[in-house]
Amino acid sequence: MIYRVQHRTTYHYEDPVSVSHHVLRLTPRSLPKQTCWESYVAILPTPSVTSAHFDYFGNTLTFFTLHEPHECLVVEANTRLEVNPIASPDFSASPSWESVREALAGDPSDEVLNAWQFVFDTQRVRASRELAAYARESFPAGRPLLAAVLDLTRRIHQDFRFDKQATEVATPVQTFFEKRRGVCQDFAHLQIGCMRSLGLPARYVSGYLRTMPPPGRPRLVGADASHAWCAAWCPGIGWVDFDPTNNCVPSDGHITVAWGRDYSDVSPIWGVLLGGARHKLQVEVDVMPE
Repeated sequence: MIYRVQHRTTYHYEDPVSVSHHVLRLTPRSLPKQTCWESYVAILPTPSVTSAHFDYFGNTLTFFTLHEPHECLVVEANTRLEVNPIASPDFSASPSWESVREALAGDPSDEVLNAWQFVFDTQRVRASRELAAYARESFPAGRPLLAAVLDLTRRIHQDFRFDKQATEVATPVQTFFEKRRGVCQDFAHLQIGCMRSLGLPARYVSGYLRTMPPPGRPRLVGADASHAWCAAWCPGIGWVDFDPTNNCVPSDGHITVAWGRDYSDVSPIWGVLLGGARHKLQVEVDVMPE
C-alpha cells in the first residue's frame, strides 16, 4: 500500500505565548516493511530555530523554537510512504513464555539486552499483582509466547471498551483497569503492563491506521487520530506487533511512527512555553491510500 498521511495539530492559546520550545515525533520510521519516501513538517508561525535528530530508540525528532509572540500554533506533518504486508510467524511454534523470561537473565547478547530494557517499570506503566493475575489466564504453563500474547490481545479487546471521554493522557493504567473504558493508549499500556508483570519485554508503538478500510471490511477503531499498539519480543523472531484496541495483528493498514517504553517516549508533540494560559487543541489525521 502507498499512503499519503496528513497530521495537523492546532493550538489556540487564551493569552499570547512569548517563547516556546517544542519536540515533534511525526516522521514515520523506515522499516523492512515500511519505506518513507517523503516527509516534511510545516509550522506556523515559522520557527526561528529548527533541527532534526534521532532519539535513543531511533525515532526521528524535530526540534523548533518560536521567539515571537503568538496566539495560535499550527503543526502539519505530511508523509508519503509504502507499507508492505508481512507474513505472521507461526505463533504456536514460538518458544514457551517461561523459557523466554528465563532466557533474558542469562544471555548477554545485544538483542537480548535491548529487549531486557522493556521489562522494567516506567513512569506510566508499572507491574502489579493485579495485572499479573489478569494476564495469567492467557499464560498457562508451557504455552507458546506469541499464542499467549495473541490471546491476551483478544481478552483485552473483549473486556474493555473504547471511550474517548473516559480517560486523559495522564490516566494511570490501574485506573483504566478498574474503569474498563479508555482509548488506544490505555489499551496498549494495559497489555504492556500485563506482560511486564510476568517478566516479559513489551514496548509501546505509536502510528496511524488506514482511515478508510477496503470494501467489505470494518473501519478500525482509532483511525481518526494517532493510534497506539504494543509489541512483544520473541527470541529468533524479534518484535511482533499486537493491537488490543482492534484485536488484530498489525499489517499494511498500520503505519509505524515511533516506539519506546510507554507514551512518554513517543509523544507526537511535546513542548515548554512561556505564557498562553489555557489552550484549545484540535487534531486532524488523514491516511489516504494512493
